[in-house]
Amino acid sequence: MACLVMSQIGFAQKAESPDYSYDVGGKIEKMTVTSSGVLLVTHSKGLAGIKPGHEGLAFNFDDYGKVKEEEISIIPNTPYVMVGQTGFAGISAKQSVIDVVSGKRLFDTKANGWKAAGQPTLLLPENKLIVSGQRTAKEKYASAVGIYDMATGQEEKLFTLKGFDAMVGRPNIIDGGLIIPTAKGLTRIDLATGNESWTTKLKGVAFVEPAEDGKSIYAFITSNNGKNQEVFKVSASGALAWPDGNKLKGIVSNFQITQKGLAIVSDVADSGKSGLAALGSGKAQSNISFLSAATGEDLWDKAPKTKGYVQHFYIMDDGILFGIGSGGINKISFDGKPLFKKPLKTGENIHTMAITKQGMIYITDSDADIINLETGESIWNKPIKYKKAKAVTSTYDEAHGRYLISTGEEMIAIDENSGAISGFSKYDFDEKENPTKLEVRDSGLLLTSDQNIMMLDFDGAEKFHEYYRSPGKSAFGAGLMAVLAVASTAMASSAAYRAGANSNSLGQYNSYGADMKRAQDMFSDIGSASFSEMSKRFNATAATKDAQFILTKLDNGVGLVKVNKDSGTVDKEILLKDKKPTYEVDEFGGYLYYLANGSHIYAYDLNK
Repeated sequence: MACLVMSQIGFAQKAESPDYSYDVGGKIEKMTVTSSGVLLVTHSKGLAGIKPGHEGLAFNFDDYGKVKEEEISIIPNTPYVMVGQTGFAGISAKQSVIDVVSGKRLFDTKANGWKAAGQPTLLLPENKLIVSGQRTAKEKYASAVGIYDMATGQEEKLFTLKGFDAMVGRPNIIDGGLIIPTAKGLTRIDLATGNESWTTKLKGVAFVEPAEDGKSIYAFITSNNGKNQEVFKVSASGALAWPDGNKLKGIVSNFQITQKGLAIVSDVADSGKSGLAALGSGKAQSNISFLSAATGEDLWDKAPKTKGYVQHFYIMDDGILFGIGSGGINKISFDGKPLFKKPLKTGENIHTMAITKQGMIYITDSDADIINLETGESIWNKPIKYKKAKAVTSTYDEAHGRYLISTGEEMIAIDENSGAISGFSKYDFDEKENPTKLEVRDSGLLLTSDQNIMMLDFDGAEKFHEYYRSPGKSAFGAGLMAVLAVASTAMASSAAYRAGANSNSLGQYNSYGADMKRAQDMFSDIGSASFSEMSKRFNATAATKDAQFILTKLDNGVGLVKVNKDSGTVDKEILLKDKKPTYEVDEFGGYLYYLANGSHIYAYDLNK
């Protein structure tokens, strides 16, 4: 995946000759590698895009003027960027959507006949854009909702809302109809005819989802000044299917529609406290409910105690498995009965819950275990305890039949069959860093951080440890790996709800390759040219497969080094001669983008 590294803006000097050079025509404000691989550049005149390995700009829209960071919404795991600019006194809003892969502006309020519009809603996997707002004087400033095909940018449908009304919640396409939460209620528009099928008086609907039959609808309404939510069920004809709504404590953070009922996690706010103090107060926690699809009644006489926020939530064949961020794992049957002999006590911050050949593994900041999913008992008789980790990363060493956990200071090896634990190796990274990645390679076990790279042999002895001094404090941006993983889950969930599948299934341990394959398949299924191009990117071998890129101080100035993962040697250096360079690294595609001066960007091909 693309991984972003962004440092503080400095005064650039002449750098090494680049493979590509770009002039955006305005003072550059920010560079961001999107999940599609296109570099999005905001500058004093507008927005520009750079495709990896291409001469010239992919696009450069200079009619925006300076775009503020808060006016841009990069939609993860898609080729789309939304731009929303507010006009005088906040009355007129200019909304547009750019496909950064094709370089086309697919939607624009003025070009598409809108006086003003709220931020559009993107529906996947349908690849439709839903826009709500006010039309121009030509249409008497009517309130309307439009549907646009994102593969072409063409307007498919335009519906006028009766009276002064507006879309206030997230819409959805369910069984051939567009379900729109408006200020006056919930409305269904038939996509085939464009006619209004029905309207209910449910107000304040935040979002809707298709029910288990794919035709009726679950509507979630926010109440009590945004502190709680209530769920209703609406039939395919628009009538209320339940006598009343079910009032939930807190705001829905996760849910799963099953044939047995509706499983919901709702989070209660922390009353102003923070961290563990909030959880300890008993007021900040998640509640788990299981509602009857027929009546909406809670099927559990007594809800399971959470005493914290639900960090993991999985729907199993026999019930619901969940893990709490402050510690603890439990499993409840669909009729509300505990399935474990007793709830598991675990350490805080459950990093991993996943299926292995022996059972379910969990790894926290201070312990790990593999349990029998039917009883909740340890297959190793007791959990593996260790000193509270500074940074947890783990992997499965299949060839040696063991699980490896790095706590930041040492490697722990756990025999997969016996649970026998050994202090496999101890290490100390320079600049007080902790390993953030652990990888099993043919040549050994690789541990890496921002400035360190270390290889251990399979007995735990150090083969090499290379440290590259950081050039000074840098403001590092968040990596896209986590963003893309979350987005993949969101897209899979969206598709799964429509297919009636389990979007909260417990995955296999070390399923990175499977996740990438899932992302490729989802991109391919959407069917547009831009998503197909993204699928090819995710199908390609990442530039970081055999190399790590590190910013460091070189003999003649600051630069980027490409370090071989198997030998620790430097395969390539790019000298930037800049104390605090502004740059972005697309680690997946293998390109370095460097701000050479106010309007110029240099690009370096790291794959050479």
